[in-house]
Amino acid sequence: MAQTDYYKTLGIEKGASADEIKKAFRKLAVKYHPDRNPNDKGAEDKFKEINEAYAVLSDPQKKEKYDTYGSSGFHQQYSQEDIFRNFDFGGTFKDMGMGGGDDIFSRLFGGGFGRGGRGGFRGGPQKGTDLEMETDISFRDAAQGAEKLVAFRRNGKREELKVKIPAGVDNGSKIRIAGKGGQGEGGGAQGDLYLIIRVLPDPVFTRDGGDLLVERVIPFSAACLGTSLDVPTLEGDKRIKVAAGIQPGTKIRLKGCGLKPLGSNYKGDLYVKISVHIPENLNGEQKKLVEELAKKGL
Repeated sequence: MAQTDYYKTLGIEKGASADEIKKAFRKLAVKYHPDRNPNDKGAEDKFKEINEAYAVLSDPQKKEKYDTYGSSGFHQQYSQEDIFRNFDFGGTFKDMGMGGGDDIFSRLFGGGFGRGGRGGFRGGPQKGTDLEMETDISFRDAAQGAEKLVAFRRNGKREELKVKIPAGVDNGSKIRIAGKGGQGEGGGAQGDLYLIIRVLPDPVFTRDGGDLLVERVIPFSAACLGTSLDVPTLEGDKRIKVAAGIQPGTKIRLKGCGLKPLGSNYKGDLYVKISVHIPENLNGEQKKLVEELAKKGL
């Protein structure tokens, strides 16, 4: 389904009143009605667009969702069948003094929706709309899993729910919570709630799939002579050896100290990236020592 700006389709501003929306629709519906534009594919397409726009903007609930989530977010929740559900297509055109509304609808949009109450279109029991919401979690909760209390609005009411966050989720991961979406119609099941995960940055770890990266800075002398370091992992600190003569930017691999991405059977590694600290200012003694080293070719 094309994701268009319904307000632009009807030629109105976003803050337009219900009367202004209806007036704009009527004007365009008369202009592009198939009976007035026989065998005109362009007019037919325009007629479809303005009816879809009016079906959304004339329905307070759908309009609120469209205004809140925008075209892209709205169409993730509403199919074309959802958009035209309970839209009194035949009554709308009868009120305008133009007949054949239901027949035109079936011809343009197909008869797959079936007939329902109020002259609307539905196909028996309808599952409720799926809902989506973003939730922020810490890096460690994403890596190791956690239980999180989330609050959301459903059917106009605030609800709270404890949700188990599985280990290994990443930015954009979706967690489905069955039956916590919109109310079904005609005996249909309730929709689902989808939590879209947003992982907050971590001051220590950077993630690449299942691998983790940490950076450690060592002094120039340690890079020359070698040293030992305590490095953080998800399971606690581990002591590693840094070989003498290590070059800046070298990565030391700790196998199996990464994380297991969601849906994977394999755990990643942790890489320790070594940086060498070059002091910006030397005291007198340090300067003399470095000068001596320079004389010896170091």
